[in-house]
This record gives sequence, C-alpha cells and structure tokens, in this order.
Amino acid sequence: MCGIVGAVSTRNIVPILVEGLRRLEYRGYDSCGLAVHQDGQLRRARSTARVAELDAQVAQEGIAAGTGIAHTRWATHGAPAVHNAHPHFSGNRIALVHNGIIENHDELRAELQAKGYEFSSQTDTEVIAHLVNHLYDGDLFETVQLAVKRLRGAYAIAVFCRDEPHRVVGAREGSPLILGRGEGENFLASDAMALAGVTDQIVYLEEGDVVDVQLNKVWIHGRQPDGSLRAVERETRTVHAHTGAAELGPYRHYMQKEIFEQPKAIADTLDAVAGISPELFGDGAYGVFKEIDQVLVLACGTSYYAGLVARQWIESLAGVPTNVEIASEYRYRDSVPNPRTLVVTITQSGETADTLAALKHARALGMPHTLTICNVSTSAMVRECRLAYITRAGAEIGVASTKAFTTQLVGLFLLALSLAQVRGRLTDEQEAKHLKDLRHLPAAVQSVLALEPQVIAWSEEFARKENALFLGRGLHYPVALEGALKLKEISYIHAEAYPAGELKHGPLALVTAAMPVVTVAPNDQLLEKLKSNLQEVRARGGELFVFADGDSFIRSEAGLHVIRMPEHYGWLSPILHTVPLQLLAYHTACARGTDVDKPRNLAKSVTVE
Repeated sequence: MCGIVGAVSTRNIVPILVEGLRRLEYRGYDSCGLAVHQDGQLRRARSTARVAELDAQVAQEGIAAGTGIAHTRWATHGAPAVHNAHPHFSGNRIALVHNGIIENHDELRAELQAKGYEFSSQTDTEVIAHLVNHLYDGDLFETVQLAVKRLRGAYAIAVFCRDEPHRVVGAREGSPLILGRGEGENFLASDAMALAGVTDQIVYLEEGDVVDVQLNKVWIHGRQPDGSLRAVERETRTVHAHTGAAELGPYRHYMQKEIFEQPKAIADTLDAVAGISPELFGDGAYGVFKEIDQVLVLACGTSYYAGLVARQWIESLAGVPTNVEIASEYRYRDSVPNPRTLVVTITQSGETADTLAALKHARALGMPHTLTICNVSTSAMVRECRLAYITRAGAEIGVASTKAFTTQLVGLFLLALSLAQVRGRLTDEQEAKHLKDLRHLPAAVQSVLALEPQVIAWSEEFARKENALFLGRGLHYPVALEGALKLKEISYIHAEAYPAGELKHGPLALVTAAMPVVTVAPNDQLLEKLKSNLQEVRARGGELFVFADGDSFIRSEAGLHVIRMPEHYGWLSPILHTVPLQLLAYHTACARGTDVDKPRNLAKSVTVE
C-alpha cells in the first residue's frame, strides 16, 4: 500500500525520486520522504503533507545526490507523523524504506533495545534499519541477506549505507518490488509506473529475492528450496508504463476521469474478442474447463462485489455451482476442498496480499486449477495463476475503483459464457446475441454518462445527509453493495446495501424522511417484487432515489425521484447500473469537499494483510 523508489546514478536522482513518488502517491499518502547519500553523509527530508510539499522542501534544503531512496506511506504501525515517516535512519549510517508489516517487530525491538539501540518512531520499519545496522560488517548486500532471515511477515525494502556510495540493496517477501535497468544507472521501485520515462527495462523480483543495485551492474540472490540464497538470473522485460495515465487533462479529479474512461476501457478489454472461446483465458483452458465441476471466487472489496455478480452469471448461464469468498477470511476457516474446482481470483493490481495468500491456500488444499481476472499482466497474481484474462482498464489512480470494476465484470461475463460453451449450454444464436451486446456496451455506457447533470442535482441533496440505504435484487444487489461502498469511501457518508426483500427483516426500522434510499430498478423479472419493496419505504416516509430502466413504469412524484436509464441491457445490466452510482458518489463527495482521489485512511493497492 506504500510506494518505494530508489536509484543509483552519476546524475542527480532527486527529481527522479520525487516524480516517482508523485506517480505512486495513490498507493499511500499519510506521509512521504526521501534520503540521499550527499557529501559522504545521509541527508533526509520528510513530510506529512503531499509529495508537492516534499518537493519544495527538498529544493529549499538543496538536497541533491546520485544515490537515494524515497517512500510514500500508508500508516500501519504508528500515526501519520513526521517521526514515523520513511526513510528511517539507524545512526547516521543506514537509511531504509519499507512496505509491508513485520510480524515479529516487537521481539526484534526488545532485542535491539537491549543492545543499546534507541527508537524514535512507533514503526516496525525502524526495527529493520537498526537490525541492518547491528549486523553490518562492511558489505551491505551480505548484511541484508542475513537481516531478512530474521524477519517474519511481508516486506519490500530498499536500503543504503553511508559507507558504500553508489549502492542500494533491495529485498522482497509478500510485497512487490521491481528492478529498473539503465545505462550507467539502476533503479528500484514498487511499480514500473514510478520509472516511466526513466527506463523501460524492468525485472520483476520474485518472492525471497535480495538485489544489489550499483551503477553498472546488479546481482540478484534468490531463495532456494532449502532456504539458502544463491545467485539467480531474472528475466528483463520491456515494459511501457503509461505516463499519460497520471495526467488529469480536463477533469477535476482522477476518479472523474476514470469514470468517463469506461467506454474506452471496456472497448479495449474486448478488443481481442472475436468469439467466445475458453482459449480467451490461455492455452489449455478448454481442458481445465472440461475437468472442473465448480467455481470458487476469491476477492476483496470492490472485486468481491464483481465476484457476487459473476456467481449469478456462471450459475445461470453455465450451470456451474459457484461460491464467492472474501479472500481475507477464506484461508482462516476450515473449508472443504474439491480438486475439480476452478479457483478464480479477481484483483485490479494483481498484488493484493489477502487474495494472493488465499490463492496459495487454495492450492495447498489440493485445488490446482487457477485463473485470474486482473488488470496488470506482469503482476504476481498473473504469474501465480495457470490461466488469466487481462482487463485493459489502464492505470487507475483514484483510490475508489471505477473502470477496473466494470472491466472485471466484462472479463467475468466472458468466463461465464466460455464455461457455458464448454458445457453445451451456449448456442450459436445465443453467442451471437451476447457478442452483439458486448460490442454495443461501450456506446451504452457512454449514453449512461450523459445522465451526469441529473445525478449532480441529486448529489446536492445527498451532500447534506449522513446516512443512506441502497437496495437491489438479484444481479443488482451486488451493484447496490458497490454503490454504497463508493459513497462511503469518498464522501464519508455512512451507507449500507441490502437485498430489497430484506427490508422488512430489520433495515426498515432505519427508514425516515432523513434517510435517502437509493434503488437499482432494472426492468427484469424481479421488478414487480421490487416495486412492492419501494412501497414499504414510502409508507414509512422514506425518500426514494431510483435508477430505473426506461420501460419500468416507475414515475417521479413527491418523495420518489427517478432517473431513467437509456435502455435495459439484460445480463449486462449490472455494468450499466454501476455507472450512475459512481457518479452519485463522486459528485456528492465534491459537494462535501472531501479529497476524492485520496480518501482518508485508504490506499489503492492493498499489499499488506
């Protein structure tokens, strides 16, 4: 959830570090900082403001050097404060940044305090810095290899030493870290986007790797089956990170930009789809799909809601029993494994720690058939899974997911159709109809975006509220869950979602004139049932805000506000109904003056458990 950038060069690397932090700020923004090796000493600047303030501080203090590390933080251990901000020093010899959580930090802290080390922060990271300093014997690469053997938990670290100019050492276990290779200079980062415009030669470090980064060469030691570390070769890939993704253009916020990028993102995700085929998910998918007899979806947050929609698609279209599990819960309960299960993970970044751990747990239980729906083709999740469908949403900077969610749904719908085809449940006529609907989907989403002025009018009223209920039925209950999550995330309005039929089983007690009730009302087989649920709200004085299809015969009147969707879209209706809920959350947050792209306490890429 935090971001790391490191560099070794003969030029001043401070602008590279700062620009890298700007591109990684979406990963954590509680504090930021950098440290360099300047004139034989360690120099550091840290701030609890944003990267722009750090940049000004660095310029004012004249910090410039060819070796350094930088970090943007999402707080775990210790409050967001300058003394807890990275980089952390040990004496004036070791500087270190860290992503992840060290589970045995209390034990190590007590041991180091007994040896005379004084701690100036509440972080687990400072423990690593002092541990490296304590073990240091003149060779930082060897020292870090010794240090990581003492660590339990997840980490990506970058560290340099005052006594060894032009050298940075990195290590990873459970948190992403990449190596960027250049001419006479080399780099470390959490994400290739941090190095866009600096180098496109990227090495994705593997679990347990320790890397020695110097001016003209790098060494990588990888963990062997016996636990030892030995020299290894890792593939260098040419990765063209999208620098344009970090530009706002005419939009007020990245979230707004990404909402309006959804037609293109969906079109790009469907670009290579000429027909329905298991091989859309990789070589050998047909054999896997023939062998499995159930599906297990593992995901967190917004991706979990995408899985709930997928369950209904897969069971209805393909007839395959499907379970959806919250990844962070799945591996901590006793479940009943079935080796004929297709384990499907859903993740935007492909680095979500809970989902990666759940995947490994499922495999350890004897379920080898794995598939991921992911937006990053070079991510750990794609490397770990046998099959994959890569969505092409592009970089998503806003913390609240928008285009990543709708493109995940597209990938999951293709999965449902492919499973149906393998089972003989998809006729040629049905395939042609579904493909036609998919190809029209970008235009359909564009027409929904045209509803923005009506949604803005609603948002002005929502901005004065502190609570809201969201209702949906069937395929659209997960859409209601996603709408409530978006409102919570960025406007800080407490919102809950329920299946509309559950109103009378408790939530109806909350309904008053002060409680807006948002309802997703497509013209499907559950519409008449849903209308009865709406009457239950009206009878208690509740105020309804309904997103209805054009032919649903729900009319606006006192206490009942209706925005009409351009068309009913059948199985793909959840994708269309998601978009106005995104707009409602966005414009409500704008009206309340919250930090839309960087909501409090949250970060984009959840790489810690």
